[in-house]
Amino acid sequence: MKKVLIITYYWPPAGGSGVQRWLKFVKYFRDFNIEPIVYTIANPNYPIIDDTLINEIPKDIEILRKPIWEPNNFLSYFGKKKTESSGFLNPNPSFIGKIIQYIRANFFVPDARVFWVNPSVKYLKKYLSKNKVEVIITTGPPHSLHLIGLKLKQQLKVKWIADFRDPWTEIDYFHQLPFSNRILKKHHKLEEEVLKTADNVMVVGNTMKDNYRKFTKNISVITNGFDDEFTNKNSEVQLNSKFSITHVGLLNADRNSKTLWKVLSEICRENVQFKKDLEVKLIGKVDISVTQKILEFGLTKKVNIINYITHNEVVQFQKKAQVLLLLVNNVPSAKGILTGKIFEYLNAKRPVLAVAPLDGDLAEILKSTQAGFVVDFEDEIGLKNQLLKLYKEFKKGSLKIHSKNIEQFHRRELTKKVSELIEQITE
Repeated sequence: MKKVLIITYYWPPAGGSGVQRWLKFVKYFRDFNIEPIVYTIANPNYPIIDDTLINEIPKDIEILRKPIWEPNNFLSYFGKKKTESSGFLNPNPSFIGKIIQYIRANFFVPDARVFWVNPSVKYLKKYLSKNKVEVIITTGPPHSLHLIGLKLKQQLKVKWIADFRDPWTEIDYFHQLPFSNRILKKHHKLEEEVLKTADNVMVVGNTMKDNYRKFTKNISVITNGFDDEFTNKNSEVQLNSKFSITHVGLLNADRNSKTLWKVLSEICRENVQFKKDLEVKLIGKVDISVTQKILEFGLTKKVNIINYITHNEVVQFQKKAQVLLLLVNNVPSAKGILTGKIFEYLNAKRPVLAVAPLDGDLAEILKSTQAGFVVDFEDEIGLKNQLLKLYKEFKKGSLKIHSKNIEQFHRRELTKKVSELIEQITE
């Protein structure tokens, strides 16, 4: 078996989307003659915990850990909540909040986990001198982990794959941070150095691939996916009796669709039965700007906000939904945003309604799999027509989707592609 060292910040018991990708690759690697070794933090303080994911870690794999010093823990005493993720940056911070955001943006480059880089390089150099590893893999965000791979590559000439679950300088919240010109240039320089130095750059979508082509030709698209090992494919699922529109995952200010709330409110005023049947389920952390819009449009009684639940429970909510809602961040990089939940939505086999760019990566996948519909951010008429069409089918008892070609996104199939990539760069 070829040995690969995976350097990741997120690892069980971390919950949320960041942990899923490499947990699943690790889970299936041995099926393809790859022995994974995981290097992660020893003193986690994750904003979301899901202990059930520990059960998916293969038995007897080697897990290396080293403590990390996180300045976010210190900054939390000055107003930033520990549970706040980067996707929930306050667009209207207080004076203290502005200072904290400035410090975060300009003193911790590329991010607040940068203090883990040098100790990790020292620790892993010692480990690699005694243990043969064919390939190291870094996965970001946090993108500071790519600097660990960069230094190991430069010093040891080891084969290195840099995996970008999200882009670096084009990540959805990057434009919100108050960078100085010098620090902004430093980000772009570091990103370019990583892209040019890695033996292969792995990305989750075609738009990111196109954006990175100017830096490297050694780039591979390996999307996120779904895993149905723990679900019974043949079991009957009782759909929600209400016309349930279910959104899973973080719902921050950039994903807050005023168009959606306006249209739902309008239909409720015009159609009493629609109002009676409607139930919107928001599963996960919700920004205050979302709840404010829900209140503004008189939808509070129609929206059920459910705090974070285990991944296995999320799967059940998805399968029972009448419609699965996907809201893409309305930001300059929206075309390339391909959230991991879309693939689990595919596995749920329920109609997907997305508010997103019509020419983006997400729209391309929904079109090719015939799994749902995309409406542009400001298209009120299109969104209203689509909702009424779905509701009409719901009332007739015929609301279903006939998707195709989704097995290519199964985690095992995707792991096979990663294994082939490892074989290719080690020949």
